[in-house]
Amino acid sequence: MTRVVIADDHAIVREGIKRILDGQEGIEIAGEATNGHEALERVRGGGFDILLLDLSMPGRSGIELIKQVKDESPKLRVLVLTMHEEDQYAVRAIRAGASGYLTKESAPGQLVSAIRRLAEGRLYISANVAEQLALDVQPRGGEEPHRHLSDREFEVFQLLVSGRSISEIAGQLHLSVKTVSTHKTRILQKMSASSVADLVRYAIHHHLTAEPPAKA
Repeated sequence: MTRVVIADDHAIVREGIKRILDGQEGIEIAGEATNGHEALERVRGGGFDILLLDLSMPGRSGIELIKQVKDESPKLRVLVLTMHEEDQYAVRAIRAGASGYLTKESAPGQLVSAIRRLAEGRLYISANVAEQLALDVQPRGGEEPHRHLSDREFEVFQLLVSGRSISEIAGQLHLSVKTVSTHKTRILQKMSASSVADLVRYAIHHHLTAEPPAKA
């Protein structure tokens, strides 16, 4: 029996997932979590095999949460189920320790297939993500600037191009305003950009924004 914990802050999403998995042979829902703190509590409590994880939840979330989950429970399999397209986070999620990546636009059958694949000890990723991971071991040259950002910097970059202010980002990521400002400065330097507007144009061109930026 493969026991699954669903970590998502939207009740309607959790209920939808439970309906998809209900009655699936060999799969059992072992619990739920509505934020990063609860997800970590579930991980520390153990008793399940796969964490089905949304990347955007209140509290600790995203790539940093995947890393902490794997630090605390290295054998636990993490399947990301998110609104973010593959180009935005998939490769970073796999690098951080996730065993699979699905968007919420995926068909129900894909979710079941992904869980069964992870239960067998295998990865569930697309050919595009596999290719990007393979390229990681090749000599680097002419790489797109955003790939040089750290995971935290990329998270701040995503929020900046979505129209969030420095203080909003600090509150969401539980960082100081000074720390976020430092990240912003480093992002601009690494991206050879002079303003957030430059970052927005870059994000749109490279399909790296999940939502239209807020109007000024």
